[in-house]
Amino acid sequence: MLDNTGAPTISLLYIGLNTLLIFALAMYVVVLRYRHKVGLGDGGVPELLRAIRAHGNALEYVPLTLIMMLGLELSGLSDTHIHVIGATLLIGRALHAWGLVSTSGTSPGRFLGTLSTWGIFVYAAILCLITAL
Repeated sequence: MLDNTGAPTISLLYIGLNTLLIFALAMYVVVLRYRHKVGLGDGGVPELLRAIRAHGNALEYVPLTLIMMLGLELSGLSDTHIHVIGATLLIGRALHAWGLVSTSGTSPGRFLGTLSTWGIFVYAAILCLITAL
């Protein structure tokens, strides 16, 4: 939904929320680095490696999905589609991060987070193609 100035308010909402999630993941890495006195890399600390990957994995998927969402909102796609993309991305990334920082093995959070992220990633990409054509 564009406001009366033309600002894409739904995308801005999810950009802000996902940025806060990524910031929280970064701060968790900082806390673990301080706790384990590791300045670079993971120092062989499994907990730190998982935190680094949770942060990195979010950075691998969130920006491109948000760009697609912003483009779709600016193109006039319905508010419902934009909210589905944004909410699924945010929930999926939070589930994935929770699952990954909890264990290096499989977990429901990691599975559901990956599944929802990949699903919404492809869904948004297909909507971008349909909208462009």
